[in-house]
Amino acid sequence: MNLSLIYPMTVHVGMTAALYALLTVVRAPAVWGVGRRPDGSSPWAVLERRVGANLSNQFEWPLFFYAACLLLVQLRAVDEVQTWLAWLFVAGRFMHSGVQVLTANVRLRGVVFTINFLAVLGMWFWLVAGQPGARP
Repeated sequence: MNLSLIYPMTVHVGMTAALYALLTVVRAPAVWGVGRRPDGSSPWAVLERRVGANLSNQFEWPLFFYAACLLLVQLRAVDEVQTWLAWLFVAGRFMHSGVQVLTANVRLRGVVFTINFLAVLGMWFWLVAGQPGARP
């Protein structure tokens, strides 16, 4: 059984865990008062919203990535193309997170999201098209 998809899946889980840790840090002024400004505001308020929104995004389109990966492993249909597409998805997720958390550039975020979107659509197409080895 080819488990090569477990690695990109694990990297994405790690990235999501790192986003949770970052969200905890940027929420510290609001939740625990740590690092709060003299006027009571949080110096991380803008970043907190961006990290929170990005973390939410990790449970939207990636759902289809995980479903494809699990089906591919179960059907013993993992090949080099699927593995490459999975890594492309993860790289795109890192880029998307960087753009969303560090900038307010919605246009660039949309362009970067397209990488994730097309990688997962490619995985599903490759799965459904019945490439060699894609049959149980």
